Amino acid sequence: MSAGPSRTARQIAEGVRSGQLPARAVVDEALAAIAAGDGQVRSFVSVQADVAREQAEAVDRAVSTGADPGPLAGVPVALKDNLCTRGIPTTCGSRILEGWRPPYDATVVTRLREAGAVLVGKTNMDEFAMGSSTESSCFGPTRNPRDATKVPGGSSGGSAAAVAAGFVPLALGSDTGGSIRQPAALCGVVGMKPTYGLVSRYGLVAFASSLDQIGPFSSTVEDAALLFGVIAGHDPADSTSLPQPVDDVVAGLRAGVAGLRVGLCRELVDDVAPDVAARVHQAAAILGAGGAVVEEVSVPELRLGLSAYYLIAPAEASSNLARYDGVRYGLRVDAPDVAAMNTATRTAGFGDEVKRRIMLGTYALSAGYYDAYYGQAQRARTLVVRGFARAYERFDVLVGSTTPTTAFALGEKVDDPLAMYMSDVCTIPSNLAGHPAISVPFGTGTDGLPVGVQVLAPALGEAVLFRVAAALEAAAPASGAR
Repeated sequence: MSAGPSRTARQIAEGVRSGQLPARAVVDEALAAIAAGDGQVRSFVSVQADVAREQAEAVDRAVSTGADPGPLAGVPVALKDNLCTRGIPTTCGSRILEGWRPPYDATVVTRLREAGAVLVGKTNMDEFAMGSSTESSCFGPTRNPRDATKVPGGSSGGSAAAVAAGFVPLALGSDTGGSIRQPAALCGVVGMKPTYGLVSRYGLVAFASSLDQIGPFSSTVEDAALLFGVIAGHDPADSTSLPQPVDDVVAGLRAGVAGLRVGLCRELVDDVAPDVAARVHQAAAILGAGGAVVEEVSVPELRLGLSAYYLIAPAEASSNLARYDGVRYGLRVDAPDVAAMNTATRTAGFGDEVKRRIMLGTYALSAGYYDAYYGQAQRARTLVVRGFARAYERFDVLVGSTTPTTAFALGEKVDDPLAMYMSDVCTIPSNLAGHPAISVPFGTGTDGLPVGVQVLAPALGEAVLFRVAAALEAAAPASGAR
């Protein structure tokens, strides 16, 4: 299997905009790669080949008339299947949305089209983004392109795998508790979660509304920055969208790290596998050699993140998923009366993990338990935010592991929810705080599988985040190096 696309998104866009590289040829190449290799990986749940070719031809026509199609001209992009696409099935990996075709595009989809990108298909995901391995999808599991016996991570495993396999140079995912960064780390690609509110959630099918955020997958940090620049920015259709302008994160990628203050976060290193921790320490040393001031820091509040998240996220999911009742759209299982129909529809339509989280969330919100569970979790969330705030008084960024281990085997954790939940222990704190974070491939573990190093920054710290990520990428050990 390919170790990523043969050309970067930037190279493709430059070639297409100059007229030297036909967008149609690029898209045909991507579609051929998907047809040849995705039977094993199963990263896509649908491929819109005809639509993609039409989009590519429109880009080529624009170039031929002297127009500029945009910064992603002719670049094939894959979309996680919880992003609404007009007239194209959007399933969230669930039977409950069987047959549903949204009547509108998500804002990020509109912005991709306006930037000249070519949308080739929808990618597999854990059902309603609830999972860490892409094994809970109604379409079956996606496999890790680096080792087909391993999971690609989740919940955006299809998007991560599509980039890692070389099918597309760019993909979008959503990150509620690590669902971009964790699969990026396990598949050996770049994955980034923006500041909450910096990318519109309009048209993203909600899991946990105070945590969800859309972000890029790519094979390079520069490509991730390029895609971020396209999708970020205020959207009046999203009430949580931030109104301020977005920094040009591409401009500072080569600025280096001299003078930056970097905190090596113990809570994101101490409890991970030794081979993963070794890579994080190596990354910190490289940043120090590049002129950054690197010191260890403890943010003990981060240890509250996992337990707080698994009360807050299910509670919000319980509310958000109440709309899937078999009445207005999606799956409907007929029954003698409305109550029975609703029960039968939700029983047949939702998988085990989604049902588990709905029940957990409903219980946490119920009378008599609200304050003890949901209220207490929100107070713990506040402590996490305060812990980060103290750390960022001393440091520009924090670094740590993205995941506790390298990719685990398919089926290894499906019957142990707690073990599966622990896969997100390093990524969840940034979601609770609403801060940006990025996972950068940094060599491999002792098993030869990719390790991701995570860079975290305060809210709206994307420029410094990408700057540090670019420095790590430039000095990263070669794939397979021990």
